[in-house]
Amino acid sequence: MSDCVLCPRACHVNRLAGQTGYCGQTAELMAARASLHYWEEPCISGTSGSGTVFFSGCNLRCVFCQNHNIALGKAGRVIAPEHLAEIFLQLQEQGANNINLVTPTHFLPQIVIALEQAKQKGLHLPIVYNTGSYESPEALRHLEGLVDIYLPDLKYFSPELSTAYSHTPDYFETACAAISEMYRQVGDPVIDEDTGLMQHGMIVRHLLLPGQTKDSKKILRYLHETYGDHIYISIMNQYTPLPQVADIEALNRTVTPEEYDRVLRFAERIGIERGFRQEGTTASESFIPEFDESGL
Repeated sequence: MSDCVLCPRACHVNRLAGQTGYCGQTAELMAARASLHYWEEPCISGTSGSGTVFFSGCNLRCVFCQNHNIALGKAGRVIAPEHLAEIFLQLQEQGANNINLVTPTHFLPQIVIALEQAKQKGLHLPIVYNTGSYESPEALRHLEGLVDIYLPDLKYFSPELSTAYSHTPDYFETACAAISEMYRQVGDPVIDEDTGLMQHGMIVRHLLLPGQTKDSKKILRYLHETYGDHIYISIMNQYTPLPQVADIEALNRTVTPEEYDRVLRFAERIGIERGFRQEGTTASESFIPEFDESGL
């Protein structure tokens, strides 16, 4: 981390010396919450919850992010990799279905250390890597054999959208290369027939943005044509306009039922069968946990 190129931003900063790149984090591992989380896809959360660890900082920092405070590194506390390993084991003791690493990219080396230590001490749960997908395939290869389930986003097809909202004109091609590497590692989904919980595989998430049904359709077509039924696709309508987008007219509203239904009908028409949809009114700040350092 003395010349950080962990993600495609390739900031080349010396994080060991306390410098920060785009993610806003030094080499000190920082997290904002560790707890059982019940709002993931059913095959991840189940009834017992997913053992989530929310890391501070982010290499995307989307303008509409629901985890805005931690993405900017304004919440969280410094913990050692050895302590993170203990947190994994505590979540396992609490009955978690899996260990869910949320926005972990910029701490990948420390997480690898913690996972290896926890597994040596008896951690046996599936490991979920929950990411915005602005990832380097070279960095992801360090996770091979450690991660069981990849939970990546595919946010944008349009470079205009990705530039405006995440400052990443190369988002689509970069994310697609990362998702390809993730699939190479974990392969087709494996679901436990007794519990309905995923043990291995990949779920690609796509969050609809208001007014962007055409972009969403292009993403769904790409995923289905590339992976067919070898992955699950989660089509989400929970976009919630938070105060930081009040001045961005295009983002300052929820997705309408008509927009969501249009995208769902398209998914059915092109033959997507392994997928998740959200029912009812899901746009709500109640889906956003308190980043109060609980569980750390």
